[in-house]
Amino acid sequence: MIELQYTILLPIAAGIILFILPEKIRPIKGVISVLVSAAVLYYSYRLFRGQPQFLSQGFIPGLLGHQEEMTKLLLFNIDTLGKTIALFIGFFGFMISLYSLSYITKEKNATNYYSYFLITIGASVGAVLSDHFLLFITFWGVLGITLYKLIKSYDEKSSAAAKKTFILIGASDSIMIFGIGLLWILTDTLKISEMAVSTKDTLGVIAFITLLIGSLTKAGAFPVHTWIPDYAEKAPASSSAFLPASLDKLLGIYFLARISMNIFILNPWLHLVLLIIGSVTIITAVLMALIQHNYKKLLGYHAVSQVGYMVTGLGLGTPIGIAGGLFHMINHALYKSGLFLTAGSVEKRTGKEDLEEVGGLSRVMPVTFITALICAMSISGVPPFNGFASKWMIYQGIIEFGKLSGPANRVWVIWLILAVFGSALTLASFIKFISGIYLGRLKSELKKTGEVSILMWLPEIIIAIICLGFGIFATKYVIPNLIVPLSGEFIYEGAWASNTVTALIIVSIIIGFIIYLLGRVKNFRTTEGFIGGETIVEETDFSSVEFYKTVSAFKIFSFFYKKAEKRCFDIYDNSKNIILNLNAMLSKAHAGILPLYALWVVLGLIIIVIVLLF
Repeated sequence: MIELQYTILLPIAAGIILFILPEKIRPIKGVISVLVSAAVLYYSYRLFRGQPQFLSQGFIPGLLGHQEEMTKLLLFNIDTLGKTIALFIGFFGFMISLYSLSYITKEKNATNYYSYFLITIGASVGAVLSDHFLLFITFWGVLGITLYKLIKSYDEKSSAAAKKTFILIGASDSIMIFGIGLLWILTDTLKISEMAVSTKDTLGVIAFITLLIGSLTKAGAFPVHTWIPDYAEKAPASSSAFLPASLDKLLGIYFLARISMNIFILNPWLHLVLLIIGSVTIITAVLMALIQHNYKKLLGYHAVSQVGYMVTGLGLGTPIGIAGGLFHMINHALYKSGLFLTAGSVEKRTGKEDLEEVGGLSRVMPVTFITALICAMSISGVPPFNGFASKWMIYQGIIEFGKLSGPANRVWVIWLILAVFGSALTLASFIKFISGIYLGRLKSELKKTGEVSILMWLPEIIIAIICLGFGIFATKYVIPNLIVPLSGEFIYEGAWASNTVTALIIVSIIIGFIIYLLGRVKNFRTTEGFIGGETIVEETDFSSVEFYKTVSAFKIFSFFYKKAEKRCFDIYDNSKNIILNLNAMLSKAHAGILPLYALWVVLGLIIIVIVLLF
């Protein structure tokens, strides 16, 4: 199938060829990247429009297609879920490659950026369409390397963030390989489409947990999420928009959907585990986002928080819950990639990443402001944007879930309260984000700031329009044609007509605008404002972050935040400290005293004998 070859082999081959070209012609490499990613988008669309099918021969004609052993490994399942994810991989690849033409040009440390970028696209499509676990884990492992290489190591902190990302992803991949071995023992096959493993016994549960760790680490769910905020803070905005914001969410949640819907038959307790992970991820990450001053790191924590909704939807196991989780996966990839792109535009024009150092940019960057506002309202679940549509489905799925019997079903109110509360906190933190960057007085040093080039704001606009369209036409077009084929038919428990609500919102905006115009007809006396009898000077401005600093002072949150500052909840740092302490203890055994070394040898032999005997 030519579409499959072009969506996988073309970007990988082009990426390898770009390694040969010198960095002096980086703009040309960028143009090649745009052309290749456009071709991938075209062929992924053709793949999406085609019929679901299996492919086991002719993937690499004349080279590997007729080799019997290789044919057994080159198995692809072009089902509805896989080809839908492949379409969005192609879309985000094209949008961000176009954005990168202007954003990456002057980045001194972005060596081989476009090579790793294209390889990531090809490997991502290969992973979601693979029907053999060895082929899948090969593509999946390549993505761990490209993820590491797409963060610039320009200082000690960025290098640490890259290393942390590589170690966490690599560790989770190793655990996944162990789980794949267990699946081989349980099923005597590595063909994904032929698996239906019960989780009633211990071995099945362990296999599920090992693969769950891999999917949650990739997507960035609690407690294996800590690489995402660090990556978002230190990586180029285009890399963050491409991987943690979009592709890693698509891949991680795709794999979670695959293991929970197809590979395993989950018992009720595993549904409870998924719901706990989802709810904890929503609340803990959004609470951390509330107190961030670095706007890229704030977006990183929200990239974690929104994963909680996806895990919750899939954890419900009901058709509407699964549909809501998958719809939210797509919606999140849209608005979060848009937010990272707008953040990159602000960073490129101002050179600043702290909310306290910017402000009032809506005057000089109106296009970036509008797109950021649309994406912010989308992630906050404000109707009629797409984020509300998918969150509404998850809320409905939780209510429907409560009608069933089971340990997780009886406490459905908890899942609903936490999901709604998380959405409210998301709105609060994005009020901080929008007001801190775009509202208030424009600082004097930023008055010469201008809008970014069309290559940067065009992808932002396209993504923002899709966010709006996916919300307005959710119930009539998007859900029936895009989401229902992924999850199956379902019935809404509550009334939600996106078209009607959108019309009412538009009418209310028009009425509000008319009232505003009528209010300007009369003449009003104006005078200088004053505070405590003192005239307000021109430079007086409000702080978008001061109010949110009080959140960390609340007694109910202060303990949590203090522990978080010490990285007590960071699985990477805790593991590193344990290993370093263990190494320190073992190093004391190397005292240079011969009788002591002889004692260790004797003790080792005794342990080996005991193991062999018992």
